[in-house]
Amino acid sequence: MSTAVFPDWQGQPLERILYHARELVEDADFPTVRRWREAGGKVVGHFQVYFPEEIAHAAGLLPLKLRGAPVEPTQAESHFGSYLCSIIKTSLELALSGRVKLELFVTHPICDAARNLAGVWGRNVTYPCRILYLPQNPNSAAAAAYLRDEYDRLRRAVEEIAGRPVTDDDLRGSITVFNENRRLLRALYALKRDRPWLVAADEAYALVALGGLIPREEHNDVLHAVLPLLEQRAAPRQDRIRVILEGGFCEQPPLDLLRVIARSCYVVDDDLLIGLRWITDDVPAVGDPLANLARAYVDHSAHSPVQHDLRKPKDRMLLERLDGARAQAAILMSAKMCEPGLEELVVHTRALDGRGIPYFVSEFEENMTSFDQLEIQLETFVENLLFD
Repeated sequence: MSTAVFPDWQGQPLERILYHARELVEDADFPTVRRWREAGGKVVGHFQVYFPEEIAHAAGLLPLKLRGAPVEPTQAESHFGSYLCSIIKTSLELALSGRVKLELFVTHPICDAARNLAGVWGRNVTYPCRILYLPQNPNSAAAAAYLRDEYDRLRRAVEEIAGRPVTDDDLRGSITVFNENRRLLRALYALKRDRPWLVAADEAYALVALGGLIPREEHNDVLHAVLPLLEQRAAPRQDRIRVILEGGFCEQPPLDLLRVIARSCYVVDDDLLIGLRWITDDVPAVGDPLANLARAYVDHSAHSPVQHDLRKPKDRMLLERLDGARAQAAILMSAKMCEPGLEELVVHTRALDGRGIPYFVSEFEENMTSFDQLEIQLETFVENLLFD
């Protein structure tokens, strides 16, 4: 599709581009999705954490990352129990309220709530809802072959939606586009790590989140334009501690919360929207594309509490992220009612205590609006480190 769905940034200076990015990320009416559909496009919505977007892209569909939204789940509340994370409810609310219209919805069994989401979603919409079963044991010798078959099942599902075959050449073309996107995101995070005063945590987040709302070709264009502007930014280096932020792998903290953190610290690495950065290297664009995507998931991927990989123990991966980013402390955040996040929190605090690394622990919810108390607590934590 040649029509741009996010033209607002074009020809704008850096600060205006960042403004438009933040506005779009916080817009619960999803104007880019609406423009895509008005131009005749179809949409595949996928829930957190990771989804092989190349397969939907290769069919000419828009892969839309459903990560909740700043909305009240007035209709969705009646479909779930009370003690459940917010992102499940607000994601369904987007469908029930008509804010997001899809041709296919895909979720993953990352937790009990997400596994059951397809069934609840499917009983309330007319389009198909599927579960993509990513391997629970990526250490198995059969994991990549199994996942290749799952991806082929997904390919057949998107072929039905697109009304045409998805060829291996289509997939190779999409892999090339996404490889470029991953390289650009790695460059953004390298800048964030090496010169964090040039890009604040909330700015980097908005730039990454755009990728789940617009075609990847457009996202690549935005990043190609923004990265040189960030490099040239006249922003002074300040006396702030370097921290990593953990806990944003599924439900996402509000952008205002990231702004609060950015006022006190340099966030030099994080797991926010880790699914959009899950593959850590280029996927080969030759050979069997589905097998290449499956192998990349198993062997060339990030870590998350929703993947149980014996090669990636949670405590060691946290410390490697901290050391790789040259961070002085960690901010550990857990979404309310998130069992994987709470389990990870126990492991992380134990690992940091063992190394004598200071850390700040906080709970969050995507729709929280008051940050005064948290900001005071964080400022106290930072001042104790700076003036100790």
